[in-house]
Amino acid sequence: MRLLSKEELTGVIGHELAHIQNRDILISTISATIAGAISYLAHMAQWAAMFGGHRNDERGGNPIALIVMMIVAPLAAMIIQMAISRSREYGADEGGAKIAGNPLSLANALRKLEYANKRIPMVGTSEATAHMFIVNPLSGGGLLKLFSTHPPIEERIKRLEAMAGGPRY
Repeated sequence: MRLLSKEELTGVIGHELAHIQNRDILISTISATIAGAISYLAHMAQWAAMFGGHRNDERGGNPIALIVMMIVAPLAAMIIQMAISRSREYGADEGGAKIAGNPLSLANALRKLEYANKRIPMVGTSEATAHMFIVNPLSGGGLLKLFSTHPPIEERIKRLEAMAGGPRY
Protein backbone atom coordinates (compact mmCIF):
# COMPACT_ATOMS: atom_id res chain seq x y z
CA MET A 1 0.00 0.00 0.00
CA ARG A 2 2.97 2.28 0.49
CA LEU A 3 3.80 1.88 -3.19
CA LEU A 4 0.68 3.72 -4.37
CA SER A 5 -0.54 7.26 -3.89
CA LYS A 6 -3.96 7.94 -2.38
CA GLU A 7 -5.42 8.56 -5.85
CA GLU A 8 -3.94 5.32 -7.18
CA LEU A 9 -5.32 3.37 -4.22
CA THR A 10 -8.71 4.91 -4.95
CA GLY A 11 -8.44 3.56 -8.50
CA VAL A 12 -7.53 0.07 -7.27
CA ILE A 13 -10.37 0.04 -4.73
CA GLY A 14 -12.72 1.30 -7.45
CA HIS A 15 -11.58 -1.59 -9.66
CA GLU A 16 -12.41 -4.10 -6.92
CA LEU A 17 -15.77 -2.44 -6.22
CA ALA A 18 -16.57 -2.62 -9.93
CA HIS A 19 -16.03 -6.40 -9.79
CA ILE A 20 -18.72 -6.52 -7.10
CA GLN A 21 -21.02 -4.12 -8.96
CA ASN A 22 -20.66 -6.12 -12.20
CA ARG A 23 -21.39 -9.43 -10.41
CA ASP A 24 -18.10 -10.84 -11.64
CA ILE A 25 -17.94 -13.45 -8.89
CA LEU A 26 -21.27 -14.88 -10.04
CA ILE A 27 -20.23 -14.85 -13.69
CA SER A 28 -16.86 -16.44 -12.88
CA THR A 29 -18.57 -19.12 -10.80
CA ILE A 30 -20.98 -19.94 -13.62
CA SER A 31 -18.19 -20.11 -16.22
CA ALA A 32 -16.06 -22.28 -13.90
CA THR A 33 -19.03 -24.59 -13.30
CA ILE A 34 -19.67 -24.96 -17.03
CA ALA A 35 -15.96 -25.58 -17.69
CA GLY A 36 -15.93 -28.17 -14.90
CA ALA A 37 -19.02 -29.89 -16.30
CA ILE A 38 -17.46 -30.07 -19.76
CA SER A 39 -14.27 -31.52 -18.29
CA TYR A 40 -16.30 -34.01 -16.26
CA LEU A 41 -18.24 -35.14 -19.34
CA ALA A 42 -14.99 -35.56 -21.27
CA HIS A 43 -13.60 -37.61 -18.39
CA MET A 44 -16.74 -39.78 -18.36
CA ALA A 45 -16.35 -40.29 -22.11
CA GLN A 46 -12.81 -41.48 -21.46
CA TRP A 47 -14.02 -44.09 -18.96
CA ALA A 48 -16.83 -45.14 -21.29
CA ALA A 49 -14.32 -45.63 -24.08
CA MET A 50 -12.10 -47.79 -21.89
CA PHE A 51 -14.72 -49.93 -20.14
CA GLY A 52 -17.97 -49.67 -22.06
CA GLY A 53 -19.31 -50.53 -25.45
CA HIS A 54 -17.51 -53.81 -26.08
CA ARG A 55 -20.50 -55.39 -27.80
CA ASN A 56 -20.22 -57.29 -31.01
CA ASP A 57 -22.47 -54.93 -32.92
CA GLU A 58 -20.73 -52.44 -35.16
CA ARG A 59 -22.50 -49.37 -33.82
CA GLY A 60 -19.63 -48.17 -31.64
CA GLY A 61 -18.65 -44.52 -31.73
CA ASN A 62 -15.75 -43.09 -33.65
CA PRO A 63 -12.71 -43.61 -31.39
CA ILE A 64 -10.76 -40.75 -32.99
CA ALA A 65 -13.63 -38.32 -32.43
CA LEU A 66 -13.88 -39.53 -28.85
CA ILE A 67 -10.16 -38.97 -28.24
CA VAL A 68 -10.34 -35.51 -29.79
CA MET A 69 -13.33 -34.65 -27.59
CA MET A 70 -11.55 -35.90 -24.47
CA ILE A 71 -8.58 -33.64 -25.19
CA VAL A 72 -10.10 -30.63 -26.93
CA ALA A 73 -13.30 -30.14 -24.91
CA PRO A 74 -11.67 -29.45 -21.52
CA LEU A 75 -8.98 -27.33 -23.16
CA ALA A 76 -11.56 -25.26 -25.05
CA ALA A 77 -13.65 -24.87 -21.89
CA MET A 78 -10.64 -23.56 -19.98
CA ILE A 79 -9.67 -21.13 -22.74
CA ILE A 80 -13.23 -19.77 -22.84
CA GLN A 81 -13.29 -19.45 -19.04
CA MET A 82 -10.03 -17.48 -19.07
CA ALA A 83 -11.28 -15.26 -21.91
CA ILE A 84 -14.36 -14.43 -19.83
CA SER A 85 -12.09 -13.63 -16.88
CA ARG A 86 -9.98 -11.28 -19.02
CA SER A 87 -13.05 -9.48 -20.35
CA ARG A 88 -14.33 -9.01 -16.78
CA GLU A 89 -11.01 -7.35 -15.90
CA TYR A 90 -11.51 -4.78 -18.66
CA GLY A 91 -15.00 -4.09 -17.32
CA ALA A 92 -13.68 -3.70 -13.78
CA ASP A 93 -10.99 -1.32 -15.02
CA GLU A 94 -13.60 0.84 -16.73
CA GLY A 95 -15.97 0.72 -13.77
CA GLY A 96 -13.14 1.36 -11.32
CA ALA A 97 -11.98 4.39 -13.29
CA LYS A 98 -15.52 5.79 -13.20
CA ILE A 99 -15.89 5.12 -9.48
CA ALA A 100 -12.51 6.73 -8.73
CA GLY A 101 -13.25 9.61 -11.07
CA ASN A 102 -9.89 9.41 -12.84
CA PRO A 103 -8.84 6.63 -15.23
CA LEU A 104 -5.20 7.73 -15.01
CA SER A 105 -5.07 6.95 -11.29
CA LEU A 106 -5.83 3.31 -12.01
CA ALA A 107 -3.53 3.29 -15.05
CA ASN A 108 -0.64 4.59 -12.94
CA ALA A 109 -1.42 2.08 -10.18
CA LEU A 110 -1.37 -0.79 -12.70
CA ARG A 111 1.93 0.47 -14.09
CA LYS A 112 3.50 0.60 -10.61
CA LEU A 113 2.10 -2.76 -9.52
CA GLU A 114 3.31 -4.47 -12.70
CA TYR A 115 6.78 -2.97 -12.26
CA ALA A 116 6.89 -4.08 -8.62
CA ASN A 117 5.68 -7.57 -9.59
CA LYS A 118 8.50 -7.91 -12.12
CA ARG A 119 11.14 -6.70 -9.67
CA ILE A 120 9.88 -8.68 -6.68
CA PRO A 121 7.85 -11.67 -7.92
CA MET A 122 4.98 -12.78 -5.71
CA VAL A 123 6.12 -16.14 -4.39
CA GLY A 124 3.60 -18.69 -3.22
CA THR A 125 0.94 -17.76 -5.75
CA SER A 126 -0.66 -20.41 -7.88
CA GLU A 127 -2.93 -20.60 -10.89
CA ALA A 128 -5.81 -21.20 -8.49
CA THR A 129 -5.33 -17.81 -6.81
CA ALA A 130 -4.03 -15.71 -9.74
CA HIS A 131 -7.49 -14.31 -10.46
CA MET A 132 -7.56 -12.67 -7.01
CA PHE A 133 -4.83 -10.17 -7.88
CA ILE A 134 -5.26 -6.88 -9.75
CA VAL A 135 -2.18 -7.74 -11.84
CA ASN A 136 -1.33 -11.25 -12.92
CA PRO A 137 1.23 -12.63 -10.45
CA LEU A 138 2.26 -15.35 -12.90
CA SER A 139 4.24 -14.69 -16.04
CA GLY A 140 4.04 -16.38 -19.37
CA GLY A 141 3.96 -15.48 -23.00
CA GLY A 142 2.95 -17.03 -26.27
CA LEU A 143 0.22 -19.63 -25.97
CA LEU A 144 0.26 -19.34 -22.18
CA LYS A 145 -1.50 -15.96 -22.59
CA LEU A 146 -4.61 -17.92 -23.62
CA PHE A 147 -4.73 -19.32 -20.09
CA SER A 148 -4.09 -16.01 -18.33
CA THR A 149 -6.79 -14.68 -16.01
CA HIS A 150 -5.76 -11.08 -16.75
CA PRO A 151 -5.31 -9.20 -20.02
CA PRO A 152 -1.88 -7.67 -20.70
CA ILE A 153 -1.20 -4.67 -18.45
CA GLU A 154 -0.12 -2.58 -21.45
CA GLU A 155 -3.52 -3.07 -23.08
CA ARG A 156 -5.36 -2.26 -19.86
CA ILE A 157 -3.32 0.94 -19.44
CA LYS A 158 -3.96 1.95 -23.08
CA ARG A 159 -7.70 1.57 -22.58
CA LEU A 160 -7.65 3.61 -19.38
CA GLU A 161 -5.57 6.34 -21.03
CA ALA A 162 -8.02 6.41 -23.93
CA MET A 163 -10.84 6.92 -21.41
CA ALA A 164 -8.93 9.93 -20.06
CA GLY A 165 -8.23 11.32 -23.52
CA GLY A 166 -4.64 10.12 -23.91
CA PRO A 167 -1.54 9.31 -21.87
CA ARG A 168 -0.40 11.66 -19.13
CA TYR A 169 2.36 10.90 -16.68
